[in-house]
Amino acid sequence: MTTTLTGQSTRLAVGVTRVTAPNPSPMTGPGTNSYVVGTGPFAIIDPGVDDAAHLAALRAAAPGEIAAILITHAHPDHTGGVATLKAATGAPVLAHSAQLAGVRDEALVVDRTLTHGDTLALGEVTLEALHTPGHTADHLCFYARESRWLFAGDTVMADVTVVILPPDGSMTDYLNSLAQLAGMAIDTIAPGHGHLLDDPAATFAHITQHRLDREAQVRDVLDPTTPRSAAAIATVLYPDLDPRLQRMAAAQVQAHLIRLVELGEAAQAEDGWRRLTR
Repeated sequence: MTTTLTGQSTRLAVGVTRVTAPNPSPMTGPGTNSYVVGTGPFAIIDPGVDDAAHLAALRAAAPGEIAAILITHAHPDHTGGVATLKAATGAPVLAHSAQLAGVRDEALVVDRTLTHGDTLALGEVTLEALHTPGHTADHLCFYARESRWLFAGDTVMADVTVVILPPDGSMTDYLNSLAQLAGMAIDTIAPGHGHLLDDPAATFAHITQHRLDREAQVRDVLDPTTPRSAAAIATVLYPDLDPRLQRMAAAQVQAHLIRLVELGEAAQAEDGWRRLTR
């Protein structure tokens, strides 16, 4: 396990350098990981925040042409530095075409859209774009074919639970994306937050089971006759939660509730959600 250190440029492997942005928080862990990938030309995955020292470290880690700025998803903690980095390098910004309705970087300008299976040649590294909706509808992971590294964005995070927030987040899509990734030959996961994960199969299995266990808990809290709000259910499931995260927890519960409706196991009314009996 390679520890993440904010502001420090860390060479992780041939053609992979990580620089962690100075934005630690309960939601971002040590901070947002930015990656410089390739052996010339280079791509920068998720520039992170608009911090001069951070962006300078990214440019210094790419001793040659920066051919692309790649975006896993349009959340500001991943994209805040895009405009400054583009102005300094002239590199085009590449991201998925889906437009987010909730939390998003409204200032983000994308030069070219990527679809599932698109590739970029970066010297000895070939990156493949994988559309992995769930955390957000526009989410992309990037897969290095030669080394079998997965740059996972916020589909997988180390020591921090991925938040699924409607309307842009979908629990069903998230589980489908995890299943897609679990079926691939991946040796190392480089997450958007936290340290490297070197047992992808166990990681995907653990996350999937955790989500299914939480889904069962939400189902059990629901009553067939008395509707309950997502916030009320979150209070039951997360009794000791940091007050700063309570609204986020309620939204996470809502994502599970929407999935239960999709499965035909719950129904939504104006005054809350109830379990359907069979």
